[in-house]
Amino acid sequence: MTDIHPTAIVSAAAELGDGVKIGPYAVVGDDVRIGAGTEVRHHASIEGPTTIGADNLIYQYASVGAAPQDKKYAGEPTSLEIGDGNTIREFVTINRGTVQDVGVTRLGNDNWVMAYVHIAHDCQVGSHAIFANNVTLAGHVHIGDHAIMGGFSGAHQFCRIGPHAFIGMYAAVSRDVPAFVMLGGQPAKPHGINSEGLQRRGFDREAVRRIKSAYKLVYRSGERLADVIPELERRVADAPELALFLASIKASERGLQR
Repeated sequence: MTDIHPTAIVSAAAELGDGVKIGPYAVVGDDVRIGAGTEVRHHASIEGPTTIGADNLIYQYASVGAAPQDKKYAGEPTSLEIGDGNTIREFVTINRGTVQDVGVTRLGNDNWVMAYVHIAHDCQVGSHAIFANNVTLAGHVHIGDHAIMGGFSGAHQFCRIGPHAFIGMYAAVSRDVPAFVMLGGQPAKPHGINSEGLQRRGFDREAVRRIKSAYKLVYRSGERLADVIPELERRVADAPELALFLASIKASERGLQR
């Protein structure tokens, strides 16, 4: 059974799973699918085409699935996909994709999205990420699993932030940030690896040591990136945790933020 407040507006073309709650004055539009156990609180707006998984909590005044803020957008049928277990706080805005990219904005599972965060069109966000208040992602940004972005930080279009990376408060990301790397300051620069976060997630001391060593090879050796990649590839055989670091470096198209 669903629980829809009498003042909510829910399209007849929307699909709601078992146990979905729609609060007062919330609006759920056409082509919206909401999975079991998800709660949409008062005055939130969900536009489609949007698919939302199970057990999400969408707070009041959030705007989810609205058209992309892109002048090139001309009403094409693009979409938004949200996984399970996400918390989306007050005044968050998440826009659908554009046909200039894959046409879909995606948010994975168990993400913590704090108030006033903006996730623009075509962003691809993994799972278990944390976005503090007022984080802003421009279009086409990719965020890896377990990444953390501090308050008021932001990422330029097409940037990639790797898994387990940590972006400090107010930092502006204009190039790619590999897995595990901590970035902070103004202008934003790398400051080692997110060792505390890695230990909390079960990386043992030896794994953290090997990641630190790989970081120093890339950022402090003075060698060209193309020259250190073969050494990283050699190390992956004995240090599988470095595969994420290496993959995020190879995926970079904008170059690394240094």
